[in-house]
Amino acid sequence: MTILKVRLAALASAVCLGVAALGSAYADETAPARASRSYLWHNGPVAFTDTSAFKKEGPYTIGFSNASISNIWAVGFLHALEHSAEKHKDKIKKLIITDANDNPTKQVSDIQDLIQRNVDLLIIRPSTEAVDAAVVRAIKQGIPVVLADRRTATDDYTSFVTADDWGMGRSMALWMVEKLGGKGNVVLLSGIAGASPAELRAQAAMEVFNQYPDIKVLDRQFTDWSPAKGKTVMAALIQKYGQDIDGVWSDAGLQASGAMEAYVAAGVKDGEIPPMTCQDLNSCWVNAIKHKVPMMSIDNPPAGGGVAMDVAIKVLEGLPVPHNNFIDSTITVTKGDETPSVKADIPAEDYAKMDAPGDLILSTGIPNYDPKTFTADYPR
Repeated sequence: MTILKVRLAALASAVCLGVAALGSAYADETAPARASRSYLWHNGPVAFTDTSAFKKEGPYTIGFSNASISNIWAVGFLHALEHSAEKHKDKIKKLIITDANDNPTKQVSDIQDLIQRNVDLLIIRPSTEAVDAAVVRAIKQGIPVVLADRRTATDDYTSFVTADDWGMGRSMALWMVEKLGGKGNVVLLSGIAGASPAELRAQAAMEVFNQYPDIKVLDRQFTDWSPAKGKTVMAALIQKYGQDIDGVWSDAGLQASGAMEAYVAAGVKDGEIPPMTCQDLNSCWVNAIKHKVPMMSIDNPPAGGGVAMDVAIKVLEGLPVPHNNFIDSTITVTKGDETPSVKADIPAEDYAKMDAPGDLILSTGIPNYDPKTFTADYPR
């Protein structure tokens, strides 16, 4: 596999073919896509993968090895991938989907099974980096691999589709610092230990926090990206630190939603819950508005599942694709809580769907999305 590192000026045709996926993946499909900040601000040439060796006539058999659908964000990711598969169904012979239930050992077996079923391409959303050997094995057998959401240690994948974890972690931490005036105590709520988004976002946040001597990180806890566990963990932190907690940095909306519930259950009055970071879970924003909680997010859109399928089709058509494909993220801030460095793309009051279910993920890229009624028509 050859990674082409060429200047953008020399890549006019490749940009048209390969960078389209770097746009706003979860905007209204009838609206023009906004180019990803990560792409526009990238300092230097963008690395593209030459996929001509993978070009073949369709229709294609594509395997998707999923870590799990253990939370509603992951369900949205799967639905976004299936929604894209429906759009491409004339090019797909069969889409085979496996679910590892967050078990790396099972996912290794799933990947091997998909290889034995002669898939033309693998999309892999890794459970943890422990599945790296299976990813490498597929690559060595000549199967193009599109990693999605999370990655493993190898750099030999065809394309990695994700939001910018470093950008998210830094932006949320910088907003927290500026909201607190550069002084205060924060707790960190991370997702799954060993999952690259959780680790990278926390590293990025600490990179910011460590620059401010009057910001103290009291604790970091893992929540498995679960609202229920987020509530339990936050309740324990409130019990331990009480009013010493000035801010709650959460790497996702799932546990942030639970953390807010913990504060409400503890009897903290509206307007007195400390600033929090969130993402694209509707209940975060509905409750932030209801309970007057200062809140900011930069989304990790599950629409990346759809982008991963779009990239997979490009690979099998022999079109160049970005080696690292960072999709765009929307910044949302509650009214009056923007800071000098962090401005909202959309205010929370316009982003939240006050009459919709709290478990709605707002950035799947699927028009009128309802996870309870969603269906997709694609070859199985």
